[in-house]
Amino acid sequence: MKTPLSFFNKSLTKPVLLSLLLATGTAFAQAPQKIAVLDMAAALFNSNKAKAVDQELQTATSEDVAKIRALADEATKLEERRQKDAAVMSAEDARKVQEQIQEKGVQYQFLVEKVQKLQEERRQQFQQANAQSLIKAIQDVIDAEKYDMVLRAEAVLHFTGGTDITAKVTEKLNAQP
Repeated sequence: MKTPLSFFNKSLTKPVLLSLLLATGTAFAQAPQKIAVLDMAAALFNSNKAKAVDQELQTATSEDVAKIRALADEATKLEERRQKDAAVMSAEDARKVQEQIQEKGVQYQFLVEKVQKLQEERRQQFQQANAQSLIKAIQDVIDAEKYDMVLRAEAVLHFTGGTDITAKVTEKLNAQP
């Protein structure tokens, strides 16, 4: 039975395969030499604009953060009191303290989620608003430094012998108006 490749002479097939492998190896040897990695999120969120937005967010959430800390302290003190006085506390008093602890926990969780949601929204808004600036900064660094290949840092498992251009991209972002 003849196969589609049976017309090849077996003695001819090995040299052809060998030359294909050598050609492929040569192509890899001539692959881009100037390679860099980039952490895009770090480049963007380490910029001066991001730091200013972060400072505004901290100011806007400072009251909630203070309430979160106060609630945590209050719940801790109530728990310590409950444990310390457990032997002498009536069942009714123990129930009231437990309810207070649970109430503090609910308030705490609500405020934490509120602050986290606001932080995530602001982060996404900032990222969307500055995407074009980031792309321009990346392209400026690539063009100025003449990189043949730039890989996203989060996608690279191992990297030696190249350059991390994250800080350079941040500098370009900071230089933009």
